[in-house]
Amino acid sequence: MYTVPLPRIGTDIAWRDAAKRLIGAGVSPDKVLWDFDNEMGELFATGTTLPPLTRRIKAPQSFVEMANWVVWHKDPQRFARLYALLWRLRHQPGLMQDRADAELAKLRQMEKGVHRCKHKMKAFVRFRDLRQKGERRSFAAWFEPTHHTVEPTAPFFARRFADMDWMIATPDVTAQFVDGNLSFHPGQPKPDLPEDAAEALWGTYFCNIFNPARLKVSAMTSEMPKKYWKNLPEAQHIQGLIAGAEAKVQQMRDKAPTLPPERAAKIKRQLRGDQAED
Repeated sequence: MYTVPLPRIGTDIAWRDAAKRLIGAGVSPDKVLWDFDNEMGELFATGTTLPPLTRRIKAPQSFVEMANWVVWHKDPQRFARLYALLWRLRHQPGLMQDRADAELAKLRQMEKGVHRCKHKMKAFVRFRDLRQKGERRSFAAWFEPTHHTVEPTAPFFARRFADMDWMIATPDVTAQFVDGNLSFHPGQPKPDLPEDAAEALWGTYFCNIFNPARLKVSAMTSEMPKKYWKNLPEAQHIQGLIAGAEAKVQQMRDKAPTLPPERAAKIKRQLRGDQAED
């Protein structure tokens, strides 16, 4: 039996390396235990020495791309599921195209979940200005992702905010970008961040783009799940906007211009036609 310890930071690289070694040595899935961040406790704290990588391991590109995302899912069985599918691919090369395969469908669902979480992180991280002296501005944010998406998403923030130093702290992993260098560190409790004047701007912007006539609460909470509201400065306005939506719509109706009936418009068109003939 092989017990494979996987670190919380750099999980994807560690899993790929271990999977290639195990597949190369012909180790079946039932002989592998995947221990993410020592979740199994002291009993399995010491990993088994993996077999050496003696040959190049080939896998469909579609599997590699899927695995690169699934490893960040929160499901504790994600590594075992991926390795079991990789094991089957040795003799079923067309398996990645089999839409009826239940295990592949499950992994595809997990992949979509990670992509969705990554999208939410891009949309809902709110930085606060730390007001530190120096040439580069400094910001920090607190976020609570559904899955382990800090590492695969942080490069997006590094590209977008390359001119400033920042930190995104989460209970899972903390990402830091200082002087153009991106690094990852253990998670931490929610830090005590200073108040930021920009938070009022978020609220003003959100209130101004809110359209009560198009309000669909279920659709809104699907795109902006309630679990994120506590860390969004604009979310404090949501309940009030929802409560006042019906009255706002009525005000819009009352202020709308009165349109002439179709019969009147038809008569006007006929009159214009008669005048044109004269």
